Amino acid sequence: MPNSDLLPSLLYNINENQHALEAAIMELTLWVEQRGSAEVAGNVRGALQTIDRNEEFIKMTLAVLITPD
Repeated sequence: MPNSDLLPSLLYNINENQHALEAAIMELTLWVEQRGSAEVAGNVRGALQTIDRNEEFIKMTLAVLITPD
């Protein structure tokens, strides 16, 4: 298998990892917030918004790269 064939799978797995990390970070954010650190939780939510903003582009790019010609 040529290395170029590995790129779509690599990007797909990186994207999956990103979603898993996002979910884990949100769980920790909720935990921190429940313990009275609303400012820290707000900062984390702000960082997670970056992931949300980029998600649509990542999905579209993966669709183009993974779709067979």
